[in-house]
Amino acid sequence: MADADTFRKAWGKFATGVSIVTCIQPDGHVHGMTAQAISSVSLDPLLVMVCVGHNRNSYPLIKESGHFAISILSEGQQAVAEYYARPPEERTDGDVSVKLTEKGSAMIEGCLAFMDCQVVSEHVAGDHTIFIGEVEDIRTRPGDPLLFFEGRFGGMRPIGSTG
Repeated sequence: MADADTFRKAWGKFATGVSIVTCIQPDGHVHGMTAQAISSVSLDPLLVMVCVGHNRNSYPLIKESGHFAISILSEGQQAVAEYYARPPEERTDGDVSVKLTEKGSAMIEGCLAFMDCQVVSEHVAGDHTIFIGEVEDIRTRPGDPLLFFEGRFGGMRPIGSTG
């Protein structure tokens, strides 16, 4: 039977990387949200997508600014993911290091990959909008990713490991 609870449980079986989608508020402060609903779209031009719920604080910020950035988190950044998963009014005890790029975008320090994106299209899909962004800047560094599976964070085990 198809219902919202079963749908959520089924998608919980899909292991994903964890990212923070950031944007800049009108007062200049950094706003972010933990996101799994991101994907590459195209190599020519370089396009990515983020899906943002209409009830999220990020939604009007991205819609109005036409800009967002993605920081793909490393294995040791679970606290960062948990911080940005909380409602903004509950983000009082986090120590998140953010670096502003030359263009003024917010990059989570220590992330594995960063992409600075200009919105080129948006598509309403149910209670979310899919923002397609053209990547204007990319940065990467070595490391292992933070993963999310069945409602829990974790890392990768080396191939052949049993534990």
